[in-house]
Amino acid sequence: MTTFAELGVDQDIVDVLAKKGIVDAFPIQEQTIPLGLPGQDIIGQAKTGTGKTFGFGIPVVQRLGLNPEPGVKALIVVPTRELCVQVYEDMDMLTSGRATSVVAIYGGKAYEGQIDQLKAGAQIVVGTPGRLIDLNNQRLLDLSHATEVVLDEADKMLDLGFLPDIEKIFSKVPAVRHTQLFSATMPGPIVAMARRFMSNPIHIRATDPDEGLTQANIKHVVYRAHSLDKDEIIARILQSEGRGKTVIFTRTKRAAQKLSDELSDRGFNTASVHGDMSQEARERSMASFKAGKKDVLIATDVAARGIDVDDVTHVINHTIPDDEKTYLHRAGRTGRAGKTGIAVTFVDWDDLHKWALINRALEFGQPEPVETYSSSPHLFTDLDIPAGTKGRIVTAPRTQTVKTQPAAAEGEEGSRRPRRRRRTGEGTASGNAATGATVTAEQPAGESPRAADGGGTHDGGGKEHHDGKSAPRRRRRRRGSGSGAPAAS
Repeated sequence: MTTFAELGVDQDIVDVLAKKGIVDAFPIQEQTIPLGLPGQDIIGQAKTGTGKTFGFGIPVVQRLGLNPEPGVKALIVVPTRELCVQVYEDMDMLTSGRATSVVAIYGGKAYEGQIDQLKAGAQIVVGTPGRLIDLNNQRLLDLSHATEVVLDEADKMLDLGFLPDIEKIFSKVPAVRHTQLFSATMPGPIVAMARRFMSNPIHIRATDPDEGLTQANIKHVVYRAHSLDKDEIIARILQSEGRGKTVIFTRTKRAAQKLSDELSDRGFNTASVHGDMSQEARERSMASFKAGKKDVLIATDVAARGIDVDDVTHVINHTIPDDEKTYLHRAGRTGRAGKTGIAVTFVDWDDLHKWALINRALEFGQPEPVETYSSSPHLFTDLDIPAGTKGRIVTAPRTQTVKTQPAAAEGEEGSRRPRRRRRTGEGTASGNAATGATVTAEQPAGESPRAADGGGTHDGGGKEHHDGKSAPRRRRRRRGSGSGAPAAS
């Protein structure tokens, strides 16, 4: 292994990395940093989780110097908000020993804070295409001096239809610049874009000699499962031996929230990230997952590229992804930084054709997923689930139904409401407090009609509200009526 110091990285950056326990460079970093430092245009290709951020981030920070002039000097474009936050955090860490300032520019957040940071002279901007173009059109973001430009996860930009926006952004930056493009896959349109906007780039692909199309340190398990049994299977997988943080991907945001609620009810500590949530809520969920306060994250593909957590042990595809690229990005959330991981994929009967394509593209050699149910013995042996495990944690609080007691029962427990009704009313119907019934319901035949009138005192239906006499005067008349004998009917 090669250390960062041996690659020519400045000592202050080496010290910052060392404080985080990062000393040796990954293969992609080892190959790109020596080329990026002098200003060589680079196309870096490596699987997710192999350290691409430092591969382009360290040259950017070091080339700007210890004390760069105020104003945007470096631009890093990313496809999603979650990845924007992740890259921002890494760049902010790299610059912690310098006067360089970093700002994250992305949608879903208020403009004011981002604009204030730009006006304060931030030198490195990490942003998503839409918000970058928006602020540039408002003349709040000046890119005319951004001589360091990075496109991260370029293939995802293509998938999300951002290539026209990227062209607009390149038209705003200087013609003479240092450009780096990083991606896990390299489809044709990305290569064509690189040829247009880069100057004699060197294409670097970092792979291990014994690594196939998928990472060798990830165990891939594929099951054909019934949709009504998936929640139970997942709940049992979450109790497997050695399980750490787990990411579960769903196809739709509604399915993500439903699964999150279901697993939470079963006693698991879940968080969710999907499009129906506000940006603040999504960031809170991600922060709680990274900090370990939540150990299960249910997400749509919006988060597939923004989860950079080293200790994710399991990735579960609640629904099979549409293609092999999405599969790789989802599975790449585990087995990061050289650790091992498990990727479990459920295939519905209607989606077998999708699995056939993924299986062929990634050379899994498993054309027919094993039919699996929550009670299947191979489920327990494949994933180290203790025998007898059920889909609910023993200490999980079960949903409780609030019991609504009838009026009579409330009266038996000494409810104050019947007593107030009794005191306000006739005062002779002593049974009211005990039964919770109104005077009208308890009035025996031949009792004074005035007692019946009291039944409407609190509901607005009694005659005394419409007889033109005030309540105090009426009560005085009743108290002074003498013996209390019932009036003649």
